[in-house]
Amino acid sequence: MTSIIVPRPIGWISTIGAQATPNLAPFSFFNGVAASPPTVMISVGEREGKPKDTLRNARETGEFVVNIVDEELASSMNQTSIELPYGVNEFDFAGLAAEPSVDVSPPRVARALIAMEARVTQIVPVGGTRHTMILGRILRFHIRDGLLRADGLVDARMLRPVARLGGDEYAMLAKFFSMPRPKL
Repeated sequence: MTSIIVPRPIGWISTIGAQATPNLAPFSFFNGVAASPPTVMISVGEREGKPKDTLRNARETGEFVVNIVDEELASSMNQTSIELPYGVNEFDFAGLAAEPSVDVSPPRVARALIAMEARVTQIVPVGGTRHTMILGRILRFHIRDGLLRADGLVDARMLRPVARLGGDEYAMLAKFFSMPRPKL
């Protein structure tokens, strides 16, 4: 399935646990699910029958940050996909600078061109699986200067996002085209 549903955006999720240790992990089961209010979804699996740190921290604090991975951050993102013991700071492990958020406790990736601070609205076990869906309302957008076009949209050519394919494969945007919606 992961090689069929492609490309998938990567939500590089930063959380902080009740013990105040930051966590940073990439998730390709991530997407936007509502525009007003802006709401995102992350699907988090288990590790050896226990919740991953991201889910544990989201349950404890009710907050997370979605950092968008661009081409320059791809290698660092991959470093944070390693399964480290609970309480290890992935920012430090990957040599990434953290920047304080404004409305939530978890820090954001300082070099990320876009970060979205979120508050958990629902945590939903996905029936019959070992995954749990976290829904979060975006409270604040951090968008680097120069990324917004005159029409208010983010310029994907400037963002250069990285997407997940199957296995160890990733993709970058290569071809752009416009296709206006038909009108009745």
